[in-house]
Amino acid sequence: MRSSDSGTRPSLDEAAQRLVEGRLVAFPTETVYGLGADAENPAAIARIYEAKQRPANHPVIVHLAPEASVEYWASEVPDEAQALIDAFWPGPLTLILPRASHIPDAVSGGQHSIGLRCPAHPVAIDLLRRFAQRKGGQGGVAAPSANKFGQVSPTRAQHVRSEFAEMGSEDLMVLEGGDAEVGIESTILDLSRLRSGVGPVLLRPGHISAKQIHDVLGVLPSGADAHAPRVSGSLKAHYAPRTPLQVLPRSELWKQLSSPPANQRVAAVVFDTPDENLPGVDWIPADPDPVRYASRLYALLRELDMSGYQLIVLESPPSGPAWDAVNDRIGRAAAAFLL
Repeated sequence: MRSSDSGTRPSLDEAAQRLVEGRLVAFPTETVYGLGADAENPAAIARIYEAKQRPANHPVIVHLAPEASVEYWASEVPDEAQALIDAFWPGPLTLILPRASHIPDAVSGGQHSIGLRCPAHPVAIDLLRRFAQRKGGQGGVAAPSANKFGQVSPTRAQHVRSEFAEMGSEDLMVLEGGDAEVGIESTILDLSRLRSGVGPVLLRPGHISAKQIHDVLGVLPSGADAHAPRVSGSLKAHYAPRTPLQVLPRSELWKQLSSPPANQRVAAVVFDTPDENLPGVDWIPADPDPVRYASRLYALLRELDMSGYQLIVLESPPSGPAWDAVNDRIGRAAAAFLL
């Protein structure tokens, strides 16, 4: 974990005060940068939705400091939730729990559940603590990824500034925190229906794997079902660059790129770059390690988006649990161009 830079403290104080005033602050987490507002202020939350152009029924995740009382936010914190909190917080795991009645439903898209997590980035933790202190000890920050709805999540502060170039510094303060280490959004696990006999349900794969959850709970989470609560990043099409994107097995990728349209520039991200050149095709090596691939994915998509390509083609990664989160993100990104 990075150490907090004492030079950032004045800006963190200002950022915490801005949150108290109902304004927006983008801040780094270990997963991606978040677009934050006071989770108990419906007007502030509405500013998130307006800036992101996000549907009002699409929930956001509430970020908490390590010492925050989860019971303040959730009407029930089952033993399973506490075991996972002890094992993985601070870290990239979001828990869906029954929402406490005094918490505005704006954070949950009108549902009776709430998504909670404690990020593992020193700047985020410091900000959350300073904000909670100003709020009397129970401050939480609602923060979806700091990008326009459906677009590639930001992993650098500059990504946020580029995404919201129309917003001045008075409208949006952006905190620096280096590159996000995990690089994709948190794992989301639904525990809101345990009383109804529904066990843990994995709603979004991430850095915390189903096996790691099994190792703590002794049960493997099931997949999303028709009655699962809506959560961030669950739409079929999401995380998409602006340049058309395809995900293809190597054989299909090679066949398609062997005869590209005239004057089309293509970026092909492949695991083994071939010696043979194809007209209009730039070969870009993909990292064979799923953790490093995930960490680099969004930054790479943004770079390719800005490089004048007419098409981005990703070679399909391997299947299997280690690649579940990556395959989830690139599958949703490609789906945006199939609708």
